[in-house]
Amino acid sequence: MYTLKTEAAFDSAHFLSGYSGKCSSLHGHRWIISAEISSPKLHESGQLRGMVTDFGDIKKDLKTLADSFDHAFIYEKNSLKKETVSALKSENFHLIEVDFRPTAENFAEYFYDRLSEMGYAVKCVTVYETPNNCASCTKE
Repeated sequence: MYTLKTEAAFDSAHFLSGYSGKCSSLHGHRWIISAEISSPKLHESGQLRGMVTDFGDIKKDLKTLADSFDHAFIYEKNSLKKETVSALKSENFHLIEVDFRPTAENFAEYFYDRLSEMGYAVKCVTVYETPNNCASCTKE
């Protein structure tokens, strides 16, 4: 089995609605996404001969995903008052509403699914919210 690994990062703010702890308050992270792509064999011909995939392609695609969240305030759908969202939008804040609680675990699954939809044979996606704390998603 061959495995490629690449990383991308983004900075954003979030909070955990319904959580009774520090993370219930608005705060930020330098999120790092580590993606592993695997294949039991290498391409045998053409431009990709001897490769699982082109590192340039997976790096570009992962960076594009990370950049879409960079310097945004990410919040779970229906976790803020409509007036709050309107006020933040009127100040031109970059807001991203997601259908899940914005945890490292859920982000790992989100990025796993997006990369899979792009056609990559994803083995594992790990998302770090701090240098020492991360969550991984693997699917069989």
